[in-house]
Amino acid sequence: MNIKNKNIVLGVTGSIACYKSAMLASLLVQKGANVDVIMTSGAQKFIHPSTFRGITRGNVVTDWFDGNSSLGADHIALSQKDAVVIAPATANTIAKMAHGFSDDPLTCTVLATTGPIIVAPAMETHMYQNFIVQENIQKLKENGMIIVGPEKGYLASGETGVGRMTEPQDILHHLNGILGENGDLSRLRILVTAGGTREKIDAVRILANRSSGKMGHAVATAARDRGAKVTLITAANHLEVPMGVEAIHVESAMEMCEKVKEHASQNDILVMAAAVADWRAQDVRDNKMKKGKQQTWNIEMIRNPDILMEIVNEDIFKVGFAAETEDIIENALQKLVSKKLNLIVANDISGENPTFNSDENEVYIITREKGKKLPLMSKYDVANKILDKIKQMFKK
Repeated sequence: MNIKNKNIVLGVTGSIACYKSAMLASLLVQKGANVDVIMTSGAQKFIHPSTFRGITRGNVVTDWFDGNSSLGADHIALSQKDAVVIAPATANTIAKMAHGFSDDPLTCTVLATTGPIIVAPAMETHMYQNFIVQENIQKLKENGMIIVGPEKGYLASGETGVGRMTEPQDILHHLNGILGENGDLSRLRILVTAGGTREKIDAVRILANRSSGKMGHAVATAARDRGAKVTLITAANHLEVPMGVEAIHVESAMEMCEKVKEHASQNDILVMAAAVADWRAQDVRDNKMKKGKQQTWNIEMIRNPDILMEIVNEDIFKVGFAAETEDIIENALQKLVSKKLNLIVANDISGENPTFNSDENEVYIITREKGKKLPLMSKYDVANKILDKIKQMFKK
């Protein structure tokens, strides 16, 4: 994660959404960030500074001359951090930032900041839609600030509409992507596939596999976080697409094959993490097959194309995945050679292995020279190990 060891300023303004700011501060600390908090006078009416002191163990600035903080009067020190996140951002604070006001520690810090600034608005719907607020938000965008949200949902007024602060986890994703824009993979274009394809047999029934798509989505997220331009072709349509990633949704193996062939030539690296069905029904019924009195249903199956075998572009670096129950390395090596891959990642799916639908994975990373088994770790960490190996081997 790009947030680890980064120095983040969290600006908190006077909105009922302040409770989400405490959640955001906690997430940042959990991911290894060093967090300093600046609270406006309005924010302190909703949440006490001790909350943030307890969560972050860092500075919490509440006024210009805060005796509890060594940074109380030093907005320059605060402005030299890796990023500033203002969440929630009220209409008042947005207006002050848009017009260059600097009458409190937060707006003064914003004026002096040269790094990325993320602003997460939160306010009642009609306030947000007011043309003056919209004009001020546009000015912030033109000045290079990143506006995240707001979302549509239940508001403090009791109404439902646009104005709800974006959830802390989503703000975290934005911050990760922004901090990774100049990462070690920033010159690369990476095409990733994810999910288990689904093959229709009639109007309502399908053939599918147990793949959740989480591994492919983790690879796409990790590559984005390291600065790569990522295209994700996914059959896991129940998973949220990582922010900043171009997503192409498919369902069947044939659809995935078509999209991979269409986009492969535009990318440097192909990571084929999807579990693609080997077979499909030769004839798909347009209507639902009724049970009737019959006891059997014979379905003629035909082979789907092997997508990696279809990609003959010699310039693209190809990474395959293999799900094996026995002779893991031997079978994976055979696939690596036959499909002309640069690298293959093998999963042991025998026994009680928790690979499917889990947030963790235990894999072998295999090249023609050697194979290395990784211990059980999060799929995001596995993705970064795979990307480390790709970076080591790839020559552009």
